[in-house]
Amino acid sequence: MKVEDIKLLCGENGFQKAEIEANEKTIDYDVQGEVTYTQILSLVKGLNLISEFYDVNAAATIKGTGICAVSLGQSLADAVQKIMDSNPIDFMSAVLVVSTEVDSEIARYLKDTNLIAAPKYTEKAIEILQTKGVPYVTINTPLKDYKNFISNEVKITPLGTLTQTPNLSELDKENFKVVTKTKPTVEQIEDAVFAWKVAKHNTSQSIVIAKDLKTTAIAQGLQTASVEFALDYSCDMSKDAILASDMPITTHDVNVASQGRISLIIVPYADKNLIELADKYSISLITTGFTNILY
Repeated sequence: MKVEDIKLLCGENGFQKAEIEANEKTIDYDVQGEVTYTQILSLVKGLNLISEFYDVNAAATIKGTGICAVSLGQSLADAVQKIMDSNPIDFMSAVLVVSTEVDSEIARYLKDTNLIAAPKYTEKAIEILQTKGVPYVTINTPLKDYKNFISNEVKITPLGTLTQTPNLSELDKENFKVVTKTKPTVEQIEDAVFAWKVAKHNTSQSIVIAKDLKTTAIAQGLQTASVEFALDYSCDMSKDAILASDMPITTHDVNVASQGRISLIIVPYADKNLIELADKYSISLITTGFTNILY
């Protein structure tokens, strides 16, 4: 089905009605199966994120507008296996968005409680998805061009209609600085950039723990103790991992990160006290010069 033929099952709740219609910035895509209003929101969130990694094997799971897990892999099956390891519970009912062709191995992981979006599918994968009743979306617009279709964000409220440009922020080599005596490895920097991109697309107050191009914990939308929450969830997987924050952190956060054996922290800004404390614990610290935080 093209967008003009899609009939949404319901809105955010079963008793709410919802509709979808094409606009001048609608990408080319097809839907097989039934979808809901919330799944469309999940698809948008997932595509916004996966378009950051359009030229590699990338996978992400989303529920509502919350990102559950993200990974990059040597193959797409490897990337999907990583997110299953990272957050297996949410995987069972999440929207899965991937950057490359889906094969039968990946299709076998899915249930009718999932929805998957991908640029292509093998014939065997489609056969498995249809047999299992898994709805699937084919993204015909190249992911490398996806950002050209992101429109201004509009929210209609009783106080008036709010409009803002989309968040197309990128890391700037001039502002991306290692500020500690402890220097990161090339692999740690790759993980830091990966974690930062995930944090950028999260809900406000985002903390991401990542290692080997896989998220091990994502905290978002929390007003306090986000670092502790993420490290508790990551547990032993925080050893030698990266901590990315879309907001300035405190000395308490660095102390907590050291207890979790974090190897590198990437944050918008860092004062002298933070830098000295990071060096004390032999933690590399990178600053980006700006924040994606939402208050």
